Amino acid sequence: MTIQVSVCGPRDCTGEDESNAREVGRLLAERGAVVICGGYAGVMAAVAAGARSAGGTVVGVLSRPDREQANPDLSVVIPTGVGEARNGIIANSGDAVIVIGGSWGTLSELALAMRHGRVPVV
Repeated sequence: MTIQVSVCGPRDCTGEDESNAREVGRLLAERGAVVICGGYAGVMAAVAAGARSAGGTVVGVLSRPDREQANPDLSVVIPTGVGEARNGIIANSGDAVIVIGGSWGTLSELALAMRHGRVPVV
């Protein structure tokens, strides 16, 4: 099975977070990993753009029940309609979880990944 890496970060991020996320996405894609993210703006958009620039696959797990506002760099869009509960899906879907920047939503993804304790969290 292909390695899946969940990358978590805020919609409203710093320029440094955006740059780091783009680089992380590129590096993951170059190594053949599927990138999983929240699918919207900010860190999520940057990691998607980085992965797509290297020919990678990016899965966006959306909080909304539709594809509105989904990032155009996503390869696969999953509109869940479950709101912030999608954070658990993102945290549980990766063989590793990478956190870039921070917000309350990002903190919840970090906490869920750490609590599960089954995958590396960076």
